[in-house]
Amino acid sequence: MKIERLEIEDVVLFTPKIFGDERGFFMETFRQETFEEFCGNYQFVQDNHSKSSKGILRGLHYQLKNPQGKLVRVIKGEVFDVAVDMRSKSPTYGRWVGAYLSDENRRMLWVPPGFAHGFYVTTDEAEFVYKCTDYYSPGDEYSVHWADAGLAIDWPIGDVPPRVSEKDAQGATFGEALGY
Repeated sequence: MKIERLEIEDVVLFTPKIFGDERGFFMETFRQETFEEFCGNYQFVQDNHSKSSKGILRGLHYQLKNPQGKLVRVIKGEVFDVAVDMRSKSPTYGRWVGAYLSDENRRMLWVPPGFAHGFYVTTDEAEFVYKCTDYYSPGDEYSVHWADAGLAIDWPIGDVPPRVSEKDAQGATFGEALGY
């Protein structure tokens, strides 16, 4: 497994080694001891799977009382995945990092608790799976607006605005958002 710390070193990109031949392939997608060495001692309590069409943008979501760390990957298609540091005492507070995740590169991204998370679908459709360190709590979910000028996220959207949920369209600016 190739492991790379991104510009925000707490966010980690994993690229698994693929073993394949004419019959198919095998890859290890998770090993607790390796994960703990590079990301910390977290336990996952919930797995999620979503499917979205091209041009969909989901996020930027976070929870305050039950912050979720997420180990995310794409099993079909491609997304541009983004993590925003919401930890007010962090030296990287208010900064973001992004990575392309796809069924071809098979990368996984660790988004630690204390980060807002979102993704934009760049292919006709994408299936996105992720492990969470805490349970989803609907009353504790917040959203930072995906196009907040202060964050200046370089989404690969081109000239067509992304399709977002009503909740995400109403997301707060980063300056208005509640941090950790």
